[in-house]
Amino acid sequence: KNLQLSDSYEIQVYFSCSLVGYYPATLAFEFKPDLQTSTTFHIVRYIEAQCMTTLGKELAPEAPYKPRSLPPWVPVTDCSIVDGLRPDGLSVMQLKNEVQLKPYRIPDYMNQLIRSLNFCSTVNMLLFSREYLLETPLCWKNYAEKFKLLLYLEELQMEVDIRRYNIPNSEREDATMVRDPVNKKLLILEVPGVSENRPSVLRGDELLVYPVGQTGTKYRGYVHSVQLDSVKLGFSSQLLDFFIEGMKFNVEFTINRLTLRIQHRAAEFAARYELKPVLFPTAPPSSYEKPSLLKLRLFDYQLERNPEQYAAVQHIVAGSSKPAPYLVFGPPGTGKTVTMVEAIKQIEYTDPTCHILACAPSNSAADLLCKKILEHVDKRKVFRMYASSRDPQVVPEELKVDCSNLVGNSYVYPAKEKLMEYRIMVTTLLTAGRLVSGNIPIGHFTHVFVDEAGHAVETECIVPLAGEEMSRLLNPESGQVVLAGDPKQLGPIIRSPFAQKYGLGVSLLERMMKTIPLYQKNEGVFDSRFVTKLIRNYRSHPAILKVPNELFYDNELQACADEVLRSSYCRWEYLPKQNFPVIFHGVTGVDEREKSSPSFFNRSEVEVLMDYVRKLLQGQGKKGLAMIAPKDIGIIAPYRKQVQKIRKALEKVGKDLKSKTMHHLKVGSVEEFQGQERRVIMVSAVRSSPNYAQIDQQFNLGFVKNEKRFNVAVTRAKALLIVVGNPRVLRTDPTWNWKVNNNKHCKDTGGFTNIEKGSCHKCR
Repeated sequence: KNLQLSDSYEIQVYFSCSLVGYYPATLAFEFKPDLQTSTTFHIVRYIEAQCMTTLGKELAPEAPYKPRSLPPWVPVTDCSIVDGLRPDGLSVMQLKNEVQLKPYRIPDYMNQLIRSLNFCSTVNMLLFSREYLLETPLCWKNYAEKFKLLLYLEELQMEVDIRRYNIPNSEREDATMVRDPVNKKLLILEVPGVSENRPSVLRGDELLVYPVGQTGTKYRGYVHSVQLDSVKLGFSSQLLDFFIEGMKFNVEFTINRLTLRIQHRAAEFAARYELKPVLFPTAPPSSYEKPSLLKLRLFDYQLERNPEQYAAVQHIVAGSSKPAPYLVFGPPGTGKTVTMVEAIKQIEYTDPTCHILACAPSNSAADLLCKKILEHVDKRKVFRMYASSRDPQVVPEELKVDCSNLVGNSYVYPAKEKLMEYRIMVTTLLTAGRLVSGNIPIGHFTHVFVDEAGHAVETECIVPLAGEEMSRLLNPESGQVVLAGDPKQLGPIIRSPFAQKYGLGVSLLERMMKTIPLYQKNEGVFDSRFVTKLIRNYRSHPAILKVPNELFYDNELQACADEVLRSSYCRWEYLPKQNFPVIFHGVTGVDEREKSSPSFFNRSEVEVLMDYVRKLLQGQGKKGLAMIAPKDIGIIAPYRKQVQKIRKALEKVGKDLKSKTMHHLKVGSVEEFQGQERRVIMVSAVRSSPNYAQIDQQFNLGFVKNEKRFNVAVTRAKALLIVVGNPRVLRTDPTWNWKVNNNKHCKDTGGFTNIEKGSCHKCR
């Protein structure tokens, strides 16, 4: 076209696509000054189109994103605090506190240490300085001092994090409360995100409020219960007398220091009262005689056909590793918890003098232990001890009667003489601190079991072990410690980047496997007297296991799941390739944020996920497929906002399908799925911008640059795994690149959909 000055030329671009996503394109126009010359120049323009459904429009940002500016921190000034109303019958304490729990206040020098760590890229470290101590590998000599610094660093970060939720903030200028319609003595405060621990608030915790414009007096409110997006608070009659609905308040959240104090005490006692044989075990002397292994008849007879599990139970019962802990580790679904429970049952059955303490980091994991133990042990011998912060409504029904300390709506802590009568006690690791405070005598427990040990901070893990000289729960020489977990899965949740950098995020299980020779391979094999690696997966289809097996488990993992279960979706009509129940669905969406929340969401991925949910629920039972309900499906997303958008979308899908059980479809972060499984798992990667992926790497978010989070996400599925993400972004990470592009897996086996030659067709 010969264009003259001021001429225009219209270009028509046609867009046609039925697939949701973001479609960018680059147009390059070539120009010549005249037709006679070969000289050219170009003008480039970028155009884009986005295809979305009505659902995608409904999930649009509620308001443009505006970064949150934290209100300036005002130092605490002198003011009077009026105490509030504690929850009725929170606990009945017959177990006397005979062992001191000191306050362990943060010392002044920590502020100087934080400044040093923040602003000195290369610190001139003096010998024995605190900076040098942090840099030094953990050993017996620095054990208590190093953990003391790490716990202080973690607490300082917890205080910073909790202040982000104080009101006023950039989202809320003030807070209002309403009276509880059931109990007029309680006030209800709306706290969005509290059900997701944003902020973390438990029954019995406290916060401070004061009317807007008033200074000098603050009112302490105690949390009576935590609802979905609100908390019920008990205040003094002084506040209730002048309270009027609609009054505006400032709110200050506080952290509960009890758990930190318990960990400080555990580290201090561990170093003072010689737990070295347990925490830093060495090889036995040459005169060591191997204990004889009993021929056992197992309660779970299926374990007898698994040589690794059977051997582990034999060695634990025989006490082969004493005084060193016995480690049971292995990939997801290999039966670590089942092995632990079988060993507990065998010890209780064969040793009439035993007293067993079984622990886990979380209440859900401890409940699972207790329920499995009760399958073959008289409930009169078993005691499940809860912390008073546990909501009574979520305690499993089968544990409420006769075998736990829940009586009505309060928790009763029996006297130590009564507690010592039980053969098996089940608690969380931190709740075991009450037994230390109660002065249970040294060596009372012959065995201490810790399940999910890889998910606990080391100072948590030693709470059941460390006490004063006469109140240690376990005799380090004669007692048996058993740890079970997977160091390749998620470790402890650490808030402080400094505490993470200097080792607080390394669990006791992981540290032992990495640094203690007893637990490392010798000539390619583990010493079964001290450690057992479980390699037979009873959960998932082989195609689902292939990626983690090659990436993390040296190809030792064997698929042994029930054939009917694992193959229940091998003939699903929407599989890109039959008999291969793994789908990587490539979609290019847009990273979005809304209001002042820094959390990301991706509407295109939500739309794709909902399409799969509809297909699963509408097609259940057809063409030989297994029946499926919402409770059999799980959706994992790494960002809170994506979780919220998915839940909102599921409400619409539930109405369309007239399903009354859609709320049973679990949606959550990787951490919320740790230790869980579903027949069908969907994973939303969210990320569609490589720029933001760098933020994830820096702040340890999302899936990218986090092997453990990736491993947990892709190993929750039994029969069908669906991953939705942008392949171009995910390929920037070596771990994801293996799954997305490795020709041994999805690429050649046909698990890709919406992708051609390893690239999303929208990116071509």
